[in-house]
Amino acid sequence: MTARAVSAVLLACTLSACHRTVRVGTTAPTPKPTRSVSGISNGHDLIAAMRARYEGKWYHTVTFHQTTTVSLASGRDLVQHWLEAAEVPGRLRIDTDVPPKGNGTLFVNDSVFSFSGGKLVRADAGVNELLVLGFDVYGQSATVTERVLARRGFDLNKLHDATWEGRPVYVVGAASGDTTSKQFWIDRERLVFVRMIEPSPRGRSDIRFNQYVRTGSGWIAAEVEQLVDGKRRLLEQYSDIHSNVPLSEALFDPHQWSTAMHWYRP
Repeated sequence: MTARAVSAVLLACTLSACHRTVRVGTTAPTPKPTRSVSGISNGHDLIAAMRARYEGKWYHTVTFHQTTTVSLASGRDLVQHWLEAAEVPGRLRIDTDVPPKGNGTLFVNDSVFSFSGGKLVRADAGVNELLVLGFDVYGQSATVTERVLARRGFDLNKLHDATWEGRPVYVVGAASGDTTSKQFWIDRERLVFVRMIEPSPRGRSDIRFNQYVRTGSGWIAAEVEQLVDGKRRLLEQYSDIHSNVPLSEALFDPHQWSTAMHWYRP
């Protein structure tokens, strides 16, 4: 999910059907700690382990409010409030106004649709790699995820161990000491995505999934940060996170972008 993409709504949602996010360390119950996985020697093994760890447990849908801060070249910050809804795998809707005013981006598998004032202004092919690594990997076969990531330029045969924010991680796509090749980092214990590095036209892009919290039986990073050549360009902060909420098919249909009943309620 980047700065520029990147229904039966919640009326029927009850506490038994919707999972509110719980921050780890609160008094609310949390699942037992997971153990790191042995026998992982490459990216193929790792993707399979991520899928197996949460198979049948990861949430199918998630919604949240997002505060987006874009650091401008002038030195000023542009702050916006967005709404996001995802259906795992492969679907993400970003409304860049609160309440929704018809502006935003829709990711559907390998297609991207952009809207302004409720009208489609652009349709193109494209894959949201962050959606794949942070969400879809748990909701689709490992083979599909491997194929998508390989096509996006990740060398799944390269893997090494490292440490990130004091926690052990797997790094896929680069040899030890290489911090410039396209690569993604996975928390070794939780098997969740925490970092992606890749070259970009603007410089070395470093995207980080921070502040993971439990939601349902899965996880979500409550903060996403992008640095370019070491300088923060984007900060996304999530709140009011709900998982396994009812969302209609129409919400992810580009032909029904403006007419689908929205999940948002003030």
